Amino acid sequence: MSAITEYVKNITETVTTIFEGMAITFSHLVRRPMTIQYPDRIPKPVQETLPLRYRGILEVDMDICTGCLACERDCPISCITIGIEMNKETKQRTFSHFDIDICKCMYCGLCAEACPTGSIRHSQEFEGACYSPSGLVRHFVTEPVPLYKPKKGGETEPKMKAKVDIGQKYLDEFATPEGAGGAGAEEG
Repeated sequence: MSAITEYVKNITETVTTIFEGMAITFSHLVRRPMTIQYPDRIPKPVQETLPLRYRGILEVDMDICTGCLACERDCPISCITIGIEMNKETKQRTFSHFDIDICKCMYCGLCAEACPTGSIRHSQEFEGACYSPSGLVRHFVTEPVPLYKPKKGGETEPKMKAKVDIGQKYLDEFATPEGAGGAGAEEG
């Protein structure tokens, strides 16, 4: 008799557990969906929710880059490659290429801290999805670009002054460790 009662007990236990599992499954059918249709139906753009010192994908302002190669030297994994050529006729140095491989970048910020003008900095961009790794190499120079030469008395052209001020503000606020002062901090 015990074998028959145990058999019936196993069948009732099996049926009970199946109904419990299906009850949970069917309860999800009548609930409101929790999926958010990103990026179309979110209440606020994600960039607005990121912290102030967020280290996103690197961007370079080629108008104020001096070509000092500090960012390329300080990058621990060599994801930045810079080519500079000298024009023999005009004796002017130009960028032949300025590439950053976002696949390799570990977002450490060492390149941004080393830049004297603040031309290389982290943006609020974080979506770098693409179909091939070669699509994650950012080419900032498509044609030869002359190097920026800082003026001794400060920049006088309004457009360039605004760009230099943005770079300096980035250095002062974001690329400098807390309490160490900024690039424009007084020494003494």
